[in-house]
Amino acid sequence: MSPIKIGLVGVGKIARDQHLPVIAANPDYDLVAVASRNATLDGVDSYGSLDALLDARPEIEAVALCTPPQGRHALARHALERGRHVLLEKPPGATLAEVHDLVGLAKEKGLALLATWHSRYAPAVEPARAWLADRTLKSVSVSWKEDVRHWHPGQEWIWQPGGLGVFDPGINALSIITHILPRALVLKAATLEFPANRQAPIAAQLDFQDLSGVPVRAEFDWRQTGPQSWDIVVETTDGTLALNRGGAAMSIDGVAHLEEPEAEYANLYALFSRLVRDRQVDVDLAPLSHVADAFLCGHRVLVEEFHE
Repeated sequence: MSPIKIGLVGVGKIARDQHLPVIAANPDYDLVAVASRNATLDGVDSYGSLDALLDARPEIEAVALCTPPQGRHALARHALERGRHVLLEKPPGATLAEVHDLVGLAKEKGLALLATWHSRYAPAVEPARAWLADRTLKSVSVSWKEDVRHWHPGQEWIWQPGGLGVFDPGINALSIITHILPRALVLKAATLEFPANRQAPIAAQLDFQDLSGVPVRAEFDWRQTGPQSWDIVVETTDGTLALNRGGAAMSIDGVAHLEEPEAEYANLYALFSRLVRDRQVDVDLAPLSHVADAFLCGHRVLVEEFHE
């Protein structure tokens, strides 16, 4: 089969760090052009909008949307209406209703749609899921703490409504636990810490139970300095499983079982290639649903102003 001719919309940090190198390394793809209001890419045709890109390069079959979530629904809907397959960077939209709409449209048009949860493709996630599948859980704790100044320098959209704040990284943890735990989760309580000068939380504490009553505690914080932590610990009657480095490493009772380099986006683009060939939809809304529940029923606490 010939390579999929793809266009990329949004040429920011995540596109440059992850999407562009993976697309370049995968023979299933031919990057035809990019679209961005403020950036260009050396050696690739660049356009100021999705419309301009599709008008100028009608051979493009698929688009990857790496824009902030607040405007992603309109872009994705437009691409689908014009007959293009769509890959959505996480979170797939600013609201659940937006993503439900895109799923319906993609199925109606017979086009591929992928809501990417890249952390699920960290190397230790599937081994962890398999190990937990037939074990009795006692408790789960999640610690996802990083420095927003390092990962989102100068990006104001993350602090605006729909930008998710600390849930932008926290949703990665939610994507892992909703995948590896044997039973679904229900949010019981949440505290969201909002800086006095921001419209999105800088920290959150979430208390879930799975459907058998197992407690699941998640703590997200964007004020971490020094070493960053992306850790999940699951206590079972057969021992304690730990996922570290965002799912790149796994240990059981302190003994390392797996530690490999990350290949999350490479795996995502391999999946998207299959979806495009088969014209299939792969959209799991569980992680975004839990974020929505946290905003819906969480207790809001004002904390000191945040300045970069």
